[in-house]
Amino acid sequence: MCGISGIVDIVARRSIDPDRLARINGRLAHRGPDGEGRHLAAGIGLGHRRLAIIDLEGGKQPLYNETGDVVVVYNGELYNFAALRDELIRRGHHFATRSDTEVIVHAWEEWQEACVHRFRGMFAFALWDETRQTLFLARDRLGEKPVYYTHTPDGLFLFASELGALTAGLSAPPALDLEAVEEYFAFGYVPDPKSIYAGIRKLPPAHHLSLRRGEPAGEPVCYWDVALASPSLQATDERRVAEELAQRLADATRMRMVSDVPIGAFLSGGVDSSGVVAFMAQNSHSPVRTCSMGSADPSFDEREFALQVARRYATDHHEEVVCLDATSLIDRLASLYSEPFADSSALPTYLVSQLARRHVTVALSGDGGDEVFGGYRRHAFHVKEEAVKATVPAGLRAPLFGTLGRIYPRLDRAPRWLRAKATFESLATDAVGGYFRAVTLLPEAQRTQLLTRDFTQALGGYRAVEVLRGHAARAGVDDPLARVLYIDLKTWLPGGMLTKVDRASMASGLEVRAPFLDHELVSWAASLPSALKVRGLDGKLILKKSLEPYLPHPVLYRAKKGFSIPIARWMRGALATRLDGLATSPALSGTHLINRRGLEQMIADHKRGVADHSRILWSVMMFDAFLQTARAPAS
Repeated sequence: MCGISGIVDIVARRSIDPDRLARINGRLAHRGPDGEGRHLAAGIGLGHRRLAIIDLEGGKQPLYNETGDVVVVYNGELYNFAALRDELIRRGHHFATRSDTEVIVHAWEEWQEACVHRFRGMFAFALWDETRQTLFLARDRLGEKPVYYTHTPDGLFLFASELGALTAGLSAPPALDLEAVEEYFAFGYVPDPKSIYAGIRKLPPAHHLSLRRGEPAGEPVCYWDVALASPSLQATDERRVAEELAQRLADATRMRMVSDVPIGAFLSGGVDSSGVVAFMAQNSHSPVRTCSMGSADPSFDEREFALQVARRYATDHHEEVVCLDATSLIDRLASLYSEPFADSSALPTYLVSQLARRHVTVALSGDGGDEVFGGYRRHAFHVKEEAVKATVPAGLRAPLFGTLGRIYPRLDRAPRWLRAKATFESLATDAVGGYFRAVTLLPEAQRTQLLTRDFTQALGGYRAVEVLRGHAARAGVDDPLARVLYIDLKTWLPGGMLTKVDRASMASGLEVRAPFLDHELVSWAASLPSALKVRGLDGKLILKKSLEPYLPHPVLYRAKKGFSIPIARWMRGALATRLDGLATSPALSGTHLINRRGLEQMIADHKRGVADHSRILWSVMMFDAFLQTARAPAS
């Protein structure tokens, strides 16, 4: 795995400042501890940091074609590179290395922009074609690998794997993008294609961007999308589907085991990572190296289930108990993510990545299983809510459920079955509005309390729910589950889950590969009827069925815990001092975005146990840490 960066003059052929490129590339050193490379020519500068995985000697970058007029910098892995290499050789291309990077160069020569259709893997790469005077920037279909870019007023195009690297090439960080701030406080991350800064964008998953010198800058082009199941498709032979799923997951896992360095797996004890380990064991001649991170708090600890899988497959198992200094790690995380990121599970993800790196350089994970097969509780609840709505005439839903939502008390600390207020509020709105309520950190009442009126007015009516509405419209289906899985694939998966894993693993010099995100597996799974995925309050039905021959029953059929930490309790303990100073933070106050009195009230209510505002307060804490880190001198 690697980091890429570049500066391209898209107007003329002005000299590129090598120090400027070095500043950008230097901020990616953690992504590539094994080497650095740069390409500098008239009007073009490309940078690369390398974590060597395939062809340790021959895969150095930037990498060129035989004549030197095509050059690429690349972050990722192409799992079908060997087959593509053989095909390109038959077509007359000559290879100097056995790396997957060189396949990209020759694939461009053969197919130009259409080359991305041939790639099966995770990638973000930038290719410069001197003959065509063209820069080609591309990102993988599901968004496993990131790339940010910006256009400067003087006609330069800058890109980098991480936002902090890109801003290192600017004279000062740009102003905050207010719509992105709105989205952050709604979701806990900034969904693609925005970044937290105005004028800096993320290339969305499954998009490429071509820039030809001397011509107007183009817009990103979508080259792939997942096709959803037809509502008329019926579940027929469940056993046959389960067997095919197991075979497809086994194949996707096997493809991701190609490596010239030590390889292992994250093993959380959940269904997804356990399934991946099972198929790794089938394809390995030696014990699979597995890593688990546990918690001293039994309600957050899953080691007993991980150990069941480790023993069944005789893995070389390593585990540690999370011992967090949360106060110091907050600033560390803010620096690593370089834009506000509020998923508290980034903390244990970072620590398990460090644990894994002590034993392997590549780790397979179970990421994507929930998003592809409907594994989150919100998926099942959404299907149930939509079924209830279907029984009530549209004209009655808002007045009926809206009234119930207003009069029902908020019982944050009551048993889940008594917390009906949010359900009534969701039933009162449309399908997308209801799902937004399931995923948002900041419901309307809390948003009014936390954010200033001036900020809300500056948005001009824009609300983060529009992100979901746009994707729902493109989904093109009425099936409730298919629609929200599509939304998750476009928002939470790349913006939340994969961002978390990429930054945490790359900070540790570790490459993570996700078999569940094989695009052919994702496309096949999307074609399955929803009844095979969610039934009642049970999710991932067909996945669990497919793994029954391979995993212990308690691993498959138990309550989902998730990879999380006790943030609510920490805020009354280890984080109490930091929380007390949050409302008066100079960095936060200087934005004029946060209502100080409202924030103070939330803090007081949380500390007294009147309400659980931990997720919202954590998001504010991480936003404050981001602001402080963004203004600190680069190390």
